Amino acid sequence: MLSHDFLRFNAVALATVLVGAVTQAECFNFSYPIFKPQKGDDLTFFGDSYMASDTIQLTQNVLNNGGCGRVFYTRPLKLWSTGRGTLPFNSTFVINITPLTYPGGEGLAFILTGHADIPANSVGKWLGIISENTMGSSTRGAVAVEFDTRNSYPEDLDDNHVGLDLNSIYSRKQESLSVNLSSGIDIKVKVQYDGQGLSIFVGENRSVPVIFESLNLYDYLPQKVYVGFSASTGVYAQINYVKSWEFSGLELYDDAPNLLWVWITVPGAIGLVIGFSAFLYWKWQRKTKDHVEEEDDPGWFELQIQGSSTAPRKFKLKELEAATENFNSDNLLGRGGFGTVYKGVLVNREVAVKRFSRNSHEGKRDFIAEITTISNLHHRNLVKLLGWCHERDELLLVYEFMPNKSLDMLIFCNQNHGVETNPVTLNWERRHAVIYGVAQALDYLHNGCEKRVLHRDIKASNVMLDSEFNARLGDFGLARTINPSDQTHHSTKAIAGTPGYMAPESFLIGRATVQTDVYAFGVLVLEVVCGRKPGRQSMQNNYNSSIVDWVWENYRGGSILDVVDLQLNGVFSKEQAECVLVLALASCHPNPFQRPSMRTALRVLAGEVAPPVIPMDRPAFVWPPAMPPSLNEDLEDYPFSGDQNTPSSQLIGR
Repeated sequence: MLSHDFLRFNAVALATVLVGAVTQAECFNFSYPIFKPQKGDDLTFFGDSYMASDTIQLTQNVLNNGGCGRVFYTRPLKLWSTGRGTLPFNSTFVINITPLTYPGGEGLAFILTGHADIPANSVGKWLGIISENTMGSSTRGAVAVEFDTRNSYPEDLDDNHVGLDLNSIYSRKQESLSVNLSSGIDIKVKVQYDGQGLSIFVGENRSVPVIFESLNLYDYLPQKVYVGFSASTGVYAQINYVKSWEFSGLELYDDAPNLLWVWITVPGAIGLVIGFSAFLYWKWQRKTKDHVEEEDDPGWFELQIQGSSTAPRKFKLKELEAATENFNSDNLLGRGGFGTVYKGVLVNREVAVKRFSRNSHEGKRDFIAEITTISNLHHRNLVKLLGWCHERDELLLVYEFMPNKSLDMLIFCNQNHGVETNPVTLNWERRHAVIYGVAQALDYLHNGCEKRVLHRDIKASNVMLDSEFNARLGDFGLARTINPSDQTHHSTKAIAGTPGYMAPESFLIGRATVQTDVYAFGVLVLEVVCGRKPGRQSMQNNYNSSIVDWVWENYRGGSILDVVDLQLNGVFSKEQAECVLVLALASCHPNPFQRPSMRTALRVLAGEVAPPVIPMDRPAFVWPPAMPPSLNEDLEDYPFSGDQNTPSSQLIGR
């Protein structure tokens, strides 16, 4: 499909040729969905850069105390002709920055320059763009869009920003980013120049640029420029990938123009492009509409759900409206990213009715996934699904009622989530029982089902408590089933979960595994024992370090029991608490090979075996992870290909 951006760009470009008919232009386009060696002749590599595994690596995957790499399209682009201004271009690419040290550094840049070779002394903070000796000079001519991952200058906003550099490493304009450049995820970028200004778009939001700056590139660049990428490392290191690249532009040449050709051909070309693009856009709209209408069809929902042999009862909307007093706010139990939960009464039985937010494509998928997954599961530590309803755009699930609500409402009783909370404080015995109950539920999902289930969203708000404070794991909207006999993981274009509970490799490998569930379980255990959320892990409420870092620091200092929730007033089993905390840290080990299985976790919690041995200092996250000397039952199911270029995924928060 040709996008609105494509239409707008081509119309502007061709119109520019038409109105400036004294100069002719030709296309300067290329596309690399992936990078293959056979296309290598079109690209020129400098320094540490090279092509590997369908990507371009600009910096080495070893620590070398500073390196630099550049890659350019071999043929230079003639950007302007004297007195006639510059023509527009579009450059769209996907980058991936994976730290080798913590923190990583230094950064990556999209660059236009008159000189393809790497400037001397431009490693480290210079990003391979320019050197100290050529700062501010137009002799080399370099315009760059930098993706800075280290705060190397007082002028830098932070260690995660995009900047526009004009013959200098000091950005003329810079903006902090909400997406983490150093998270090892694929990030899509578009740089668009319309002849009068430059726009930079980062991420999937293509409607509003992160940076727009009015400028004429004629003032900063020579007539012919090379387009490509540059990156560097210093004491701190990272791998800088370019995973795809498209470039669309026009270049000027000064041959005597054929004005008749211009006036006849250009309008025809504009009409052809617009007409063909409109046809493709209509086809895409029709396909999208058909798909949406299919998902809005109650019969389609019925077919998806009834495909499960254990599908629960289907309720009528009027039954659930009557049960909840038309979703009266007085019956509100809680809110979440999915929607709201209400208390209701059906035939003298208290129930919880989960009402999904309307007009949510992800909500529809979660709705079906939750029904088809949990309806096949039967365990005392799982919330029981009683039924469902899809009527008049309403998506509703009916569960057994949990009198003591969700675990987070008791642990974090000073935060009421917008509803009244229960003032009961969980004593140590109840907390230990809750942890054990969740471990039993996960062991059942991983090892006790015909098809293994990956929950993918384990957290305190998804653990419910019945009348006796027994833990019931719920919210299976993100869960996925896999066949353990021939599959060990679930691959996805969008890794789902909640930030703070997600294993570090999730952002790199694009997979959910039993080990990523174990990591989330470890964070949950720390929450229960410490009485703090992943984002509130120190007395100074320092959100920049996780609860795992905080507890591991106390473990290193020999004061691990100091992290236990102060609400317990010191009334807890010190031996048991230390055992549980060490188990939680082992579950959150950066190396997935070193995490225990849920079967082992259960044995530790039951007092049958000692907790795993962990290092005093939290190990750094390294990919690929070091393989242990011998595999055991804790590690047998972890998928690992050794490929550092496994496509990463977009994060879906909950």
